[in-house]
Formats: sequence, C-alpha cells, structure tokens
Amino acid sequence: MEQLTGQDPTYIGPYRLIARLGEGGMGLVYLGRSDLGRTVAVKTVQAEHAHHPEFRRRFAREVAAARRVGGDWTAAVLDADTEAAVPWVATQYIPGPDLTTVVGRDFGPLPEHSVHTLANRLALALQAVHDAGLIHRDLKPSNVLVTVDGPRVIDFGIARALESIGGDSLLTRTGMLIGSPGFMSPEQVRGHELTPASDMFCLGAVLVYAATGRLLFGATETGLNAHLFRIAEEEADLTGIPDSLVGLVRACLAKDPTARPTPAQVAERTRTDRGEEWLPGPVLAQIGRKAAELLDFTPEIRGPRPDPRVQDAPAADRPTSYLLTPPAYSPTAYAPPEPARFGSPPGYGPSAPPPPGGRTSAPPGYGPDPRLRRGWALAMATLGQLAVMLGASTSTVLLYNALHALGSDPSSGEWMVTAHFVAFGALLFVGGHLADLVGRKATLLIGLAGFTVATAVQASTPNAGVLLGAFIVQGAFAALATPASFGLVAGHFTEPRARTRAFAVYSPVVLGGSLLSLFLGVPLAEFVTWRVYLYVVCLLALLALVGTAALVRDLPDRKPDGFDALGVLLGTVGVGAIIVAFHASFVLAWACLIGGVLLIVAFFLRRTRTPGAAILPVYDAGARGRRGALLALFLTGLALESVAPRLAIFLWSAGEAMGLVASAVVAGSFLLGSLLLATRLLPRIGFHAVLVWGLLLSAAGSLLMLVDTEAPAAALPSLFCLGVGLGMAGTALYSALTEGIAPHDSAGRGALTVATQEVSGHAAAAALASAGLNGESGGDNPVTLYLSAAALLAAALIGGLMLKAPARTGPPAAAALRDY
Repeated sequence: MEQLTGQDPTYIGPYRLIARLGEGGMGLVYLGRSDLGRTVAVKTVQAEHAHHPEFRRRFAREVAAARRVGGDWTAAVLDADTEAAVPWVATQYIPGPDLTTVVGRDFGPLPEHSVHTLANRLALALQAVHDAGLIHRDLKPSNVLVTVDGPRVIDFGIARALESIGGDSLLTRTGMLIGSPGFMSPEQVRGHELTPASDMFCLGAVLVYAATGRLLFGATETGLNAHLFRIAEEEADLTGIPDSLVGLVRACLAKDPTARPTPAQVAERTRTDRGEEWLPGPVLAQIGRKAAELLDFTPEIRGPRPDPRVQDAPAADRPTSYLLTPPAYSPTAYAPPEPARFGSPPGYGPSAPPPPGGRTSAPPGYGPDPRLRRGWALAMATLGQLAVMLGASTSTVLLYNALHALGSDPSSGEWMVTAHFVAFGALLFVGGHLADLVGRKATLLIGLAGFTVATAVQASTPNAGVLLGAFIVQGAFAALATPASFGLVAGHFTEPRARTRAFAVYSPVVLGGSLLSLFLGVPLAEFVTWRVYLYVVCLLALLALVGTAALVRDLPDRKPDGFDALGVLLGTVGVGAIIVAFHASFVLAWACLIGGVLLIVAFFLRRTRTPGAAILPVYDAGARGRRGALLALFLTGLALESVAPRLAIFLWSAGEAMGLVASAVVAGSFLLGSLLLATRLLPRIGFHAVLVWGLLLSAAGSLLMLVDTEAPAAALPSLFCLGVGLGMAGTALYSALTEGIAPHDSAGRGALTVATQEVSGHAAAAALASAGLNGESGGDNPVTLYLSAAALLAAALIGGLMLKAPARTGPPAAAALRDY
C-alpha cells in the first residue's frame, strides 16, 4: 500500500479512500472504506477509456453480470458507478498477495499439494464466473490473490469492456494488449471469438507457473510476436509439473478448445479431503504479517490537522452511502462493524467526519454527490404505498356502501373487485421492469399520477359504472407505483444497517397492508362518508406525487439491457391467470390455475437463458436464503388472510372508541416490532433468528384470539403480539429478499415480493370461501385462527432452515484475514 497523493480524490462514491493499492491496465486501484467501516478495493477507469461510448456500454453490462457471480473463491463485485465521468467499480478487499508476488518474488514454486488445491479452487471460481454468463478473459497470476483459506479470483469479465476500444486488432487504440501475453489462449491470440474454454487454457498456464515458477512458453524478451506465435502453434513444455497433475494440465492446454475439460470436471478431478493447510508455513506467516500491516496502517491526513478541541460534525454533515451494494447474501453482512481493529486514527473512523481541508463530497468526475436525499426517498415511497394500500381497502370497506348510495346493486361490483386485483397483480412485473429500465422515480411518478386521477374520479363521480371503471384503472396504476416505491427504498438503502432501518419503516405498510387497511379503513368509514374517505386517499397520493417530484433524487443506475418483452408477457399473463383462478367457477378456475402455473414456470426458466435482460436476473450468491424468505413470505400472506375474518368481525362489533384503540395498538405494535426490535436485533443475531422469533410471536397472537371473552379489550394483547411479530418478520423478510441485489434489479425484486403476497392472499381467500369460512362464519369459527397459526409456524420452520444463522466473529487478526 502507498499513501495517497495530492492528485487522488478523498472520496469515490460513498467510499473514503485510505491508500493506493496499485495501478492496472484499466486504471488506479485504491483501498477504501464505507461509512460503516467495510474495506473495499475501488478500481477506477482511465479517462481515455471512459471517453469511448462502446466501452461504457460494455463496462456497464459486464459489471452488472459480475455482480451475480457467486461462489467462495471470487472477490465479489459490491458496487459500481458506470455513469460517472470516471467510471469505477468496488470489489471485496482480499488481504493477501497475488500469486505473482508469492511465486515470482518471495517463495518460488508451490509444493504439489498447494498446486492441487489451487487447481481445485480456481476451477470452482471459473465455474461461478461462467454460470453468471461471463468469461474471465484475463486469468493470470496477478489476478489470483492468495489467502489463508484459498485463492481468490479477481477482475472477472472486466477485460471484455476493453475490447470495445480495440476494433478488430489485438491491440487497443492506446497500444495496450488485451490480455497478458504469458497467459493467453491460442484463440485469444488469433482474435477468434472466445468461449469459456479459453479460461481453461489460461488456468493451465497459471498452474504451470505456480508449479514451476516459469511462463508457459518462456520469457517475452524474444519479442511479442514470437511469443504469441509459440502460444498459437507450439506444444507446451510441462517439465517440472507434478505427475499427479500432468494429465490435467495437458488437457487444459489443448489447442482445440472443445478438447479442454470444463471447470466442473477439473474441480472433480482435484477434489481433496486433506485437512492440512494448503500453503507452506512461511507463506502463511507472510500473509499474517501483511494483515497486521493493514491493521497498523495510518493514512496521512491531507490538509490542516484536526483540532482535538473541536467536536465532530453531526452525522447529517457526513457523507452518506451511495449505491453501496452489500456483499453476496449472508447474514454475516450484519456483523457489527469493527473499524477499531484496523487501527483507524482519530478522524478516520466510520463515525468520524472527513478531515478538515478534505472534501466532503466526491470530486468532479467520480460520481454524484454522495449526500442523497435518502430520507425523502423513504418518506415519499412509504407515503405513496400507504395511499395505494388505503385505496385498495375501498373494495373491502367502502365500495359496496358507495354502490348502494349511487343506487346500484352492490353485488354488481364483485367482478369489478376481481378485475381491480387482477390488474394490480398482473401488471406488477410490468411496473418493476419499467422502474429498473427507466428509473424508479419516473415510474413512481407515473403510477402515483394515474392513481391520484383515478381516485379523484371515484370520489367525484355520480355514476356507479364510472366508479367501478376508475377502480380498475386505479389497480393498474397501483401496480406501477408499488414496485417502483419498493425499488426506490431498496436502491437508496443498500448498506445492510441502513436498509434494515428503511425497511423497518416501509415493510409494515406493504406486508401488513391487509391488516392496516382494516384497522385504518374501518375506523375512517365509521366517521366519514365514502367520498370523504376517497378524497383523503387522493390527498395522500397527491402529497406523495408532489413530494417525489420535488424532493427525491433517483439513482443513475439503470438496467443495462433492453426490455424483456417475453418475460413481461409470461409474468403478466401467468400471475393474472392465477388470480382469476381463485375467483372463477370450477372448470375455469382449474384451467386458469394450471395455465398460470405453467407460464410462471416458463418465466423463471427463461431468466436463466437471458441473464442480463431478464426481469429477475439469477443471483447465485444467497439464492437459497432468498428462496426461503420468499416461501416464508407466501405462508405469512396465507396467515394474514386467514385471520382477517376474525379481525373484521371484531372491528365492526367493538364500537367506535374501541376500534380506534385497536387501530392504535396494531399500528404501534407494528412499528415497535420493526423500528425498535428488528433494527436492534438484526445486526446482532441476523435474519434467521429475527424472522423465527417474529413469526412465533405472531402465531401466539393468532392463538390468543381463541380466548373467549365478551370484553373487546381482551383482544388487545393478541393484536399486540400479532403486530410486534409481523413487524419483526416483515423487516427481516424484506431485508433478506433484497440482500445482494443490485439497485437496477431492485424494482423487479419488489414486483416478485408483492406478487407473492397477492397470490398467497387470494389463495387463502379462495380456500376459506370454498370451506365456508369467509365472512361472519369464518370470523366466528376458530379453525381460521388455527390455520393462521399453522401457516406462521410453517413459515418460521422454513425460515429457520433455509436462512443462515450469522457466523460469529473471531479475534481481530482473524477478522482482518477474512473478507470484511
């Protein structure tokens, strides 16, 4: 590491720069820290490359794909700004030397068992890269970092962006070679189209270097052209390769790409159960010393020295996180930060302000000002979603009263209610995909504008037909606003702790929408007419619309690929058909259900074939945990719909005063569980425990309603337990579902989340209706409460099994050796 110079910026994006790590073919590499102490490697792009539009386009696409790379043997891409004047990308900082330093400078060739382990881990890393639709293109010793538990591959996929400035020539317009001469495949030398097999040739060359300390085809002093000729035409010299690896290395170095093994085959052939350290003792000792240097490294303070008598600036004056994407899914991302372990001097801890004289925002060319108006984004997204939720409650609370007042048969509104929810559920994926493509703010504005107009028409019309038609239009625009508001929250709050706090505010409105619509809608219906109620909803939506337009700044991160028309069609028709199935007659219901399920299966299968353009790109890292959270969310939706009949009967019979008290208890307990409990517990015990305890408490609340008493106040403890538990569970679920998701994919993920809740709610309502447990009969039948508790317990079981418990942190030196 080297000290920063006067020419280096103080911040790049949300990262305070600590030191220089080096300079690569793409640009300078810095050591940086986030505002909560996470250490990252920030790589910038040379300005001469950034001026090429094709480079930017490819760079954005490759970075988006690199975010999806999973596995344990790669350095995850955490963050990037491909739109800045000087584009940059932030990756995990791996505290270890590269393979060139270990073999070429310090220790010489590695022993046989070390090369054997190296082959296995690099094959697993390449498999993860290839599974994400990438080709590394520049696998070489300097792109392999050596750590105590195994090697890590860095810079995967980035080399492809440089090809855009090279035309048809092997050299770029700046004279820089694409790839490294000693570690290029024959097809790369000839300029042919590359396949993943090219990386396998480079893997063979890296293994030769690790085992012998020499380049595969000799030194390059004889001239570049002669060296490239040997790569393309001559057979490799495998002298010095251990006998156990000669056959494998020879297969990797086959001139014919189709004759080379796949990463999975190499990983299988090199799998070992040996429990000993993979590196010799002296190498491990050096890695430990380098980690200690990081602990003791003190960056020089540029500018005037801080006066110790001056108090720290308030938190509002410090840079906030911008486009900070968390690491690949793992509850260990919630481990409490330990900046002191890195020996941060006064004024450089994550809670301290930048040094006096230093910049408090990113310098020109290094991205937007990191001081985003994230609070306003959260406030407007929550307010807009609250208006959408109250508008949807019209169907359950006031629609039939409105139809009766307008002289129309209330039963005629049943199919319009179904049409409203079909429009809302079916168009969620359209809204999510548009928000990721054109921007969360723009899509939210369109959705809120249409929703406001439709609600105003409902409130003012004297015609029942217009009322019902506007109700359907309202559902369509709500489908645009909901995933956009979700994406706005998830995209602006990507650092784990900040995201937890944001979803603690937002999740009660979305997850608890069905309950809050009862506990807010019914009391309002007791005191105001249906027209006044709708005008209140219209006013809330208008405030959210104006506030979003005036106060919210959207992120520049956009989905780099085009519109996924087929994916939108499959998702829209599939979800719509499933919702129709739960409201149709027997034959039509089964036809719609089977057809809808098949379309949804095709929707999810398609995304594996179009990884970049898909509405829901595949993220290998943490996929099991996100699937578990989605299943738990589905079961929670079933539980909420099952308990709704009992709550509706309670509210209509409790009286005005007790109804207001119950509404206050539910709203307050939701916020208690999310804002006070979940935000404090998630950093300490992780998604796993918070979700399980929250769902268990909710199940207890459902069962407490079985207590038969004539006093309405006796129901308040059950409402309190239900609200606190759902507040905890909702925050944990939404945080888990968005963990590791790039901002430009967050709205699509929000569409999936809300669609899951919608389908589960309609499924539960249909099941209760078929069993005769809806309405008053369901409210008086304890079976609904047993079903609700059973669904919550099943959700807790799935969440407990599929979400990982957080790993415990070790002593400071061990924490420095791990990715922090």
